[in-house]
Amino acid sequence: MPQQLTAKLDSYAPGVLSLFRVICALVLLTHATAHLFGWPTGHAASVGSWPLWYAGILEIVTGVLVALGFFTRAAAFVASGVMAFAYFSQHMPTSFWPIVNKGEPALLLSFGFLLLACTGGGSIALDRGRR
Repeated sequence: MPQQLTAKLDSYAPGVLSLFRVICALVLLTHATAHLFGWPTGHAASVGSWPLWYAGILEIVTGVLVALGFFTRAAAFVASGVMAFAYFSQHMPTSFWPIVNKGEPALLLSFGFLLLACTGGGSIALDRGRR
């Protein structure tokens, strides 16, 4: 890749990382609202039911924290674990292959949140003001 293009793309990386963080958090929050309130799916988990209701609680807390970029690394690490648990407990028993078991979203979110746990929230995050 030409040096100028690399330098230009590198300059966008912190902002794009923040955008990536917000998009991942919003997708996680749709899982949370589906589990807790039945929106937009119409099917909420019963209060206290394992594992969906508890996953919903963790998803809403970590989703809000990651979206705001507040305690991003810790929240993203927990969110990564929640999505890994979802993949292995809900999707993997059906088939090894994500395309067959419909686990691609959980798998990708798990690794996306793991990336955020390692890199932080980017240039536009409340964590930056906390330091």
